[in-house]
Amino acid sequence: MTRLRILHLSDTHFMDGGALHQGTVDTVAAYRHTLDAFENAGPLDLVVVSGDASDDGSPASYRTLRSLTGDFASRHGAVAVYAMGNHDQRSGFRAVLGTGHPGSDVARSVAGPSATSEAPIVGVSEVAGYRIITLDSSVPHRTHGHVDATQLAWLKSELSKNHGHGSVIVIHHPPVEPVTPLHQGIELINAAELASALAGTDTVAILSGHYHHHLSDVLATGSGSIPVVVTSGIVNSNDVLASPGHERAVAGSGGTLVTISALSNAEPARHGTVARVRTLPLRFHLPKDVSPDVVFDLDGATVADIAKKIAATPAERAATERTPPAYSTAASRRLDERPVSD
Repeated sequence: MTRLRILHLSDTHFMDGGALHQGTVDTVAAYRHTLDAFENAGPLDLVVVSGDASDDGSPASYRTLRSLTGDFASRHGAVAVYAMGNHDQRSGFRAVLGTGHPGSDVARSVAGPSATSEAPIVGVSEVAGYRIITLDSSVPHRTHGHVDATQLAWLKSELSKNHGHGSVIVIHHPPVEPVTPLHQGIELINAAELASALAGTDTVAILSGHYHHHLSDVLATGSGSIPVVVTSGIVNSNDVLASPGHERAVAGSGGTLVTISALSNAEPARHGTVARVRTLPLRFHLPKDVSPDVVFDLDGATVADIAKKIAATPAERAATERTPPAYSTAASRRLDERPVSD
């Protein structure tokens, strides 16, 4: 049995000069606090930061993240991989992190859509015999997620090549249904197209962030399903038990230890590669000098007003040319089925 041990982190939201996020949360201190908590995690193969690394896109914010993450990864015998999120800016990300993969894989990565400066940033690395693929679901100046046709074609090409023990996809926007009301308008709007691209491949897991809370689900591909692991945010923790219609964030950072084990009798076939995906989500309370206990608590009217400004428009959704996927309610159910009022 071959294992891949991952520390999955997301949504650090760093800012230039270490400025406080929205004037309240010291995200660098929160990240240090989280990494300190994971020091006893033991040997790791991979540290993943699955998007929204920066809140302002500044090169300085990416340099801080690279330094802290790289040092931690080195201490644990791991490599670090980064993906783009909706708050990230491609120019700053690319200038400091390149494709988000180790330097030895940059030449291979730029053969994909990342070859031009404003193109989506994707990459490929091999870690412990597994293929790690990062996608860019960010849409410039927007909040929802979308994986464009060029990326999907590149992804299909990469996955058509036989490879080791299986592939892990890192994408900021989860290809599964959101739980909290504000995120219901800023989700990945073409998850069905991604599912189609992944059908019948050796993909064993999808790692995502964006929702700022832990969630495990599956993406149905038609021929099977793929585990989806959403990890908590570093900047704050979204309260999935907030009052109906509210979007509430509280002090807290977290991450998920993910262990992927390729089963010895698993064979890539039209139903995909069979693997065991074991997750251990952990959340840590932040001290008051790092974050207030309640970061924000938005009522239904405020959520509706924000949604009008940032949610994907009908035209943007129609452009995907596919209907939304049938999400798995067995693995994940909304805690509040009532839509936010207009």
